[in-house]
Amino acid sequence: MGSPSADRASGSARVPTFREVVLERTLFYAINQKDRSVKRGIIAGFMAYTLWGLLPVYWKSIEAVPALEILCHRMVWSLVFLLLVLVARGQWAWIQQVRTTPSILLLHLVSACLLTLNWFIYIWATLSGHIVDASLGYFITPLFSVVLGVLFLRERLRPGQRVAIGFAAVGVLVLTLGYGSFPWIALALTLTFGLYGLVRKVSPLGSLEGLSLETALLVLPALGYLLYVGAGHGGAFGHAGASTTLLLAGTGPVTAIPLLLFAAAARQVRLATVGILQYIAPTFQFLLGVLAYGEPFTPARLLGFAPIWLALAIYSFEGLREERERRS
Repeated sequence: MGSPSADRASGSARVPTFREVVLERTLFYAINQKDRSVKRGIIAGFMAYTLWGLLPVYWKSIEAVPALEILCHRMVWSLVFLLLVLVARGQWAWIQQVRTTPSILLLHLVSACLLTLNWFIYIWATLSGHIVDASLGYFITPLFSVVLGVLFLRERLRPGQRVAIGFAAVGVLVLTLGYGSFPWIALALTLTFGLYGLVRKVSPLGSLEGLSLETALLVLPALGYLLYVGAGHGGAFGHAGASTTLLLAGTGPVTAIPLLLFAAAARQVRLATVGILQYIAPTFQFLLGVLAYGEPFTPARLLGFAPIWLALAIYSFEGLREERERRS
């Protein structure tokens, strides 16, 4: 085989045109940019779910504060932080959309109530030594969301999804019978967050705008409660030490930053990838509950968790296969 220079000298190799060179360079640049975007999206998603998974550490650091008071601080300071982000980005067009479409306001009033209940149960469970139960709720949530999609959005279940839901139901039954009590914390978190996701799915607002509206709708009751407990010097803010005060104010960024990272990931990463990343958070929560805070994990609970973990593996595999079929 001759050298390239010899081929060119003999006239056997065609010299690409300027237009072909530009197209090739443009395509190469676009592919590289997409690869970088996907990598950034995966990193953002990993960081978002890791921060959500480590959230029990944050709540445990202020466990002397009642759960309801922490919840109200989370609402107030989340709105403050989100307003700063909206000002920096200049994202205000959605307010006119809300003003002219009352159904959006009603939707987010419902979602705000569901989110508030979910936040309160999760904070209370963490402070009360039920982090493992809370992690179970977020393990089950994706499967419950599939059921809601079938019931309300006319989505169709794939065979693997049916099997996964069946295994999850078996796991909940085993936990109920083997552990001797109904896993209400896990199922309450599953129900509230699953329904919250359903309401948000039919809303035209993005994640940042939606959470801003939800916190704004409930900020007055939250602020009123904080002023009430603070008036009698029973509130923790400003009375329980500088570190506790700063941590309470930090509930805003702690709530909003993972959400912004998740929004960035959702725009840049395939849905199947996001579906797998979402198990990072409950996995961290589970490990923290068992290893860091010494919550009991008996053989009876293992028998209940095992079919649920198997269900999640089947669900993830089915999601990846569906994504490949859609792409092809």
